[in-house]
Amino acid sequence: MSLRWLKPYMPRGLFGRATLILLLPVITLLLVVSIVFIQRHFEGVTQQMTETVAREIRAVLREQDRDGDGSVARTLGISVRPIEPAELPEQHFRRWYDFSGIVVIREFGAYFPDLRRVALRDNNIVELYFDRPGGGLVLMFERRRVSARQPHQLLVNMAVFGVLMTVVSFLYLRKQVQPIRRLAEAAEAFGRGRHVPYKPKGATEVRAAGSAFVDMRARIERQIEQRTLMLSGVSHDLRTPLTRLRLSLAMLDEEEAEPMLRDVADMERLLDGFLDFARGAQEGEAEPVDPVTLVRQVVEDMRRARVDVTLVEADGTGEVGLRAAGIRRALENLINNAVRYGTRAEVSVTLTERLLRIRVEDDGPGIPPESRGEAIKPFTRLEPARNQNRGTGVGLGLSIVVDVARAHGGTLRLAESERLGGLCADIVIAR
Repeated sequence: MSLRWLKPYMPRGLFGRATLILLLPVITLLLVVSIVFIQRHFEGVTQQMTETVAREIRAVLREQDRDGDGSVARTLGISVRPIEPAELPEQHFRRWYDFSGIVVIREFGAYFPDLRRVALRDNNIVELYFDRPGGGLVLMFERRRVSARQPHQLLVNMAVFGVLMTVVSFLYLRKQVQPIRRLAEAAEAFGRGRHVPYKPKGATEVRAAGSAFVDMRARIERQIEQRTLMLSGVSHDLRTPLTRLRLSLAMLDEEEAEPMLRDVADMERLLDGFLDFARGAQEGEAEPVDPVTLVRQVVEDMRRARVDVTLVEADGTGEVGLRAAGIRRALENLINNAVRYGTRAEVSVTLTERLLRIRVEDDGPGIPPESRGEAIKPFTRLEPARNQNRGTGVGLGLSIVVDVARAHGGTLRLAESERLGGLCADIVIAR
């Protein structure tokens, strides 16, 4: 039998699931013990005690039938007095929480066919109303003779100690889950490009996972640093001969030097692209930023540079922890791609309680759905979809955007623009 229907109701977090695993056996044990106790204590013991008192009542009734002096009743501690028909209760009486009273009424009714009513008005006295040949009688005796005293004591003790042990286990479990939570926080922060101090603690398995994470983080940071240093060094070394070459070309005739100057400018743009890719989104620390204001500033700067871009929508207020330089570079790349392969670009930004979405749309040829996964890879050119003859590049624009989005714990989504018909690129970042 499939239990998938239970999945929506199960806790999602490790702490909630561990708590559920802890509470289920405790609650189940308490229920089983309670049921066994009720059957044994409320039914078995009460039934035996009622049977003993029933024998004594028979002796008292026989004495009443013989018109005795009541010595048997006095000896047995049973009070007997005649009653009028109007004194007879309309029905059996017991309090709603008196579970053992159910057994008392049932057993006395089975022993005495002429028993009319049983009244358990409190926990001290039992009243039995009989219809005898000489008239009505009521017999009264102490309740403790047919029921165990303080029957709720065991249930109270079980509940109190069950809650106490649950609280102790809850605190201990919380202590054990904390190292896992710290590891998850450190991993999430590293995925967003932040370095959070973390020291492996907790159980042996958690320490092993924490140590593996620390080693992995160190290797990744070392590789990023080496990549940045390598590309920075290559760029620095190449800029010097390019500068000399530009100076040399300036000495030539303008018409002859113009094609070569364009080649030098293209090479410088390639170097800038390599540097942007090397830096990725690792510049600075994330700080509270108003994304709507940031996007508006980028759009205004691009318009001053004579780029046909428009901010068509800006919804939401508030601040988000962002690396402003990385977001700016990613947005500029998307806008430049949009106007390179189309004629205009439209930008919109939406800020909600759960996410930040920055969208750039164009009226260009777009990217086919089957090629979008390939388009975000570094050094990828999609000749049929995005006419590369319109600009010179190395295919790093979307890769840089993806790095920036991932460094903020987000993603880049590519789709078809319903508004303009070209490409729709969304940077989506969870808050």
